Amino acid sequence: HVQLVESGGGSVQTGGSLRLSCEISLYIYSSYCMGWFRQAPGKEREGVSWIAGSSRNDHAGPVKGRFTISRDNAKATLYLQMNSLKPEDTAMYYCALAARNEGCWAGLHTADFPHWGQGTQVTVS
Repeated sequence: HVQLVESGGGSVQTGGSLRLSCEISLYIYSSYCMGWFRQAPGKEREGVSWIAGSSRNDHAGPVKGRFTISRDNAKATLYLQMNSLKPEDTAMYYCALAARNEGCWAGLHTADFPHWGQGTQVTVS
């Protein structure tokens, strides 16, 4: 089975920065579709950003221009650099691996990502 473990979350002030990491227990091919999602209490899980090969993009409108996704295939680690954090960014953040690369271009639907981490909490005040 595939295991994904997120880390790097915490409590920060408005305008601060955090870098989330996701360690993956398998060889990561650069073409694999991976993404970051988040879920706040009482709200549905939403896609934040994705990366596949040399392509990457943000999904959630509120984070565009502030969050950057990247990965290190040698370390089997996915990252999410978050800058200019706002209280509305408060949520549990999850990394995920898609079943196929098309998942990255299909709107980051949770159903397209069968492998998930357990999340890391981000709180902005």
